[in-house]
Amino acid sequence: MSNPLHIVNVVGARPNFMKIAPIMNEYAKHPTAIKATLLHTGQHYDDAMSRVFFSDLGIPQPDINLGVGSGSHGVQTALVMIRFEEELLRLRPHLVLVVGDVNSTMACAIVASKLNIPVAHVEAGLRSFDRAMPEEINRIVTDRLADLLFTTSEDADRNLVQEGISLDRVFFVGNTMIDSLLSLRPIFEAAGTKAKFGLNNERFGFVTLHRPSNVDDRLTLTGICSVIERIQQSTKLFWPLHPRTKNRLVEHDLLPVVKEMKNVILTEPLSYIDSMSIMTSASIVLTDSGGIQEETTVLGIPCLTLRNNTERPVTITEGTNELVGNSPEVIYERAMDILRNGGKHGRIPKLWDGKAAERIVSVILERIHCDTN
Repeated sequence: MSNPLHIVNVVGARPNFMKIAPIMNEYAKHPTAIKATLLHTGQHYDDAMSRVFFSDLGIPQPDINLGVGSGSHGVQTALVMIRFEEELLRLRPHLVLVVGDVNSTMACAIVASKLNIPVAHVEAGLRSFDRAMPEEINRIVTDRLADLLFTTSEDADRNLVQEGISLDRVFFVGNTMIDSLLSLRPIFEAAGTKAKFGLNNERFGFVTLHRPSNVDDRLTLTGICSVIERIQQSTKLFWPLHPRTKNRLVEHDLLPVVKEMKNVILTEPLSYIDSMSIMTSASIVLTDSGGIQEETTVLGIPCLTLRNNTERPVTITEGTNELVGNSPEVIYERAMDILRNGGKHGRIPKLWDGKAAERIVSVILERIHCDTN
């Protein structure tokens, strides 16, 4: 009998957790064929919040935590590479699986590739075509190195082919983040979190902001705060503050301004269940998050993305998402139109059916072979 296939699965930040959970659960259905190690680089800003997410998603705590912490892109990437290499030399797995586009994704793909360990990339092929976004660099490098590229949409396949990547390494499997959403939807719909914040049955909007292009520049952030102030005059807004955003609001003397808005509910970051419990009842979402563009598409909630580009165009062509940039006037005009008329209708993209992890594990078992020594 051959040895089980040893797979080291890497997560680094909150967006990764929802993507890896269905895959870890699928591995558990193959206990003799797969040995799965979950490694957390510790890139995430809040270890306590990380633990809550693992609990929410029903997966065990990581086997390994590199404890890298925050830092500049160069420092964080370097620390992940140094510590991850030590673990790979110790573990010698048959495959390293990375998800998403955070610094840990790229760093671990580089280390594994240099040690001649095959790499699988979940959520491959997404492109914003904006290299000012650090995530775009992470995506490009990771995809260039990956041996198995698992895509969420057909446009991602086309991007990879245009970059010269052979189609025999590319697998359109669907979206594991949507696997998590669909499997946990009954739980977060029953959680009743909105009542805890006094939202009850009235109409409200959900806001998330964290990208440097929106929060780091004082003028831009001031403009966004001004349009939030205008929108909250028409509907209540629920805004969990990302630590980066909160720091910039403080730095730019804007936090007192936001706190004075009577129809804005500010909170600390929420767990996955609490966040989804509230967002699923929202009438409108304003965000710069990639994952939320996908979640709102499946939930059928009108979404305004405060960016000039997106690596997830399927959420626009098929879903409920609109790109509006960060112009206060454009944001306000589109938000009020949605509040008056209900916003655009969409459909759920192909293969966003809750079975992406099943397809991924099937491909891995077929394509990656372990030694029998």
